[in-house]
Amino acid sequence: MKRVRVKIFGDVHGVGFRHYTYYRATKIGVNGWVRNNIEDKTVEAVFEGEDKKVDDMVEFCKRGPPSAYIEHVDVFPETFKNEFKDFSIV
Repeated sequence: MKRVRVKIFGDVHGVGFRHYTYYRATKIGVNGWVRNNIEDKTVEAVFEGEDKKVDDMVEFCKRGPPSAYIEHVDVFPETFKNEFKDFSIV
């Protein structure tokens, strides 16, 4: 099991990034959350779950939804805590 926090930079607000992330995470069974950071205009997320599924979410963040432009994604490994029961937009 694995946990990562990601921060996505680029044109990621107003393009449905959080909703696409929510849909994909719930579809494949990854728990955690996603949110917009208004101050620096990024999107941040925490993903917890099976290694392959978490890796899939990180790869999704590197591509984003069709209307997003991704400059880069910072990935921060964290200790798996199993603290989420589902995935949410916060």
